[in-house]
Amino acid sequence: MTGVSAQREASPGDLVEEAVEFLELYHRERRLPGLAERLAQVRDEIAVTGSYRHTRDELGYGAKVAWRQSVRCVGRIRWAGLKVRDRRHVTTVAGIARELAAHLAAGDNGGRIQSVVTVFAPDRPGVGPRARIWNDQLIRYCGHRRDDGSVLGDPAQVPMTEAARRLGWRTPPVPGRFDLLPWVIETAQEEPTVVDVPRELVREVALTHPDHPWFADLMLRWHALPVISNMRLRVGGVDYSCAPFNGHYLGDEIGTRNMGDRERYDQLRVVAEALGLDTSREDNLWREHAVLVINQAVLHSFKLAGVRVSDPHTESELFMKFCAQEERAGRPVHGDWSWLNGSVGWAALHAVHHRYYDPGVPNPNIWPTERVYDPEGVVKSTLRERHATARAQEG
Repeated sequence: MTGVSAQREASPGDLVEEAVEFLELYHRERRLPGLAERLAQVRDEIAVTGSYRHTRDELGYGAKVAWRQSVRCVGRIRWAGLKVRDRRHVTTVAGIARELAAHLAAGDNGGRIQSVVTVFAPDRPGVGPRARIWNDQLIRYCGHRRDDGSVLGDPAQVPMTEAARRLGWRTPPVPGRFDLLPWVIETAQEEPTVVDVPRELVREVALTHPDHPWFADLMLRWHALPVISNMRLRVGGVDYSCAPFNGHYLGDEIGTRNMGDRERYDQLRVVAEALGLDTSREDNLWREHAVLVINQAVLHSFKLAGVRVSDPHTESELFMKFCAQEERAGRPVHGDWSWLNGSVGWAALHAVHHRYYDPGVPNPNIWPTERVYDPEGVVKSTLRERHATARAQEG
């Protein structure tokens, strides 16, 4: 990510500048009076406290605009329908865990996935997050490292699995390929805490193929709800590092990336061999054939289960409609080309041929946060330590 808000702490001058930029946009697009009074109030608050507090409506609209300007998302046509849950008052591990469970229920919506963001307390200026979720998504599968170095489950989640184990979490007696990872939640007052994900709130879809009955024998499945929990929402210069967000799955996120990548479940060769393809040569494009079949299985299975999912062609057409809407409104469409085009049939996608403005959009937006732990699952520093150090320096 580029842009002035990428990963640095804003100075008071930067904060005022971003606050003014956002509040002018907010009042203009919402057609609200009282801008001058609100700007004066915010300037005074920043001068006294080093930051300012958004009203509930400012936060809600800012979160929606952040999605509208998120350069990596192809599903932005739905930005105005985002459900924003203001939970800034919830500051304990137990309270956050309850709200994460409520988010899963709201986002799942009986399989009719709806876009939801839950926003917890803003970061402390000059110090950092007041609360943090270690997981990159609220629903992930364990990566169990075996003695021989191989991995059972999701290799991408080995570090997070090790981090949970270091905190005392016990893996299942008989580990499997799709064991749910627990959450690790910490706050400025509480140490990192392991919390089991409420199993009854996790909807999963078994993958089958309409033309290949043997596909069911692979015993593959995936969860219905992608809730990203390692992104930092920034609205008008104020950071919210604990703000999990979900849309719904694009089929090839599961079929190509999660199931097909060599560093993930690595199913291309398995499927190709079941199809009777020659995997000893590359010029027959056996990988492309296999990944297409897996993607067909994902779309078929999700629709059969009544779970919302999108195919890349439909989503690309909707994105071009979004671009047209934004341009009519006089707003440039920023985008990261590499993220806006699916992995299946990309050459035929409309978004492939569209050109975007520089992806460095500062305000509001959504930014990646730094990983809490190293590849061995060792935490770099806890929020409690960071805030205690800051208090000692202030004292």
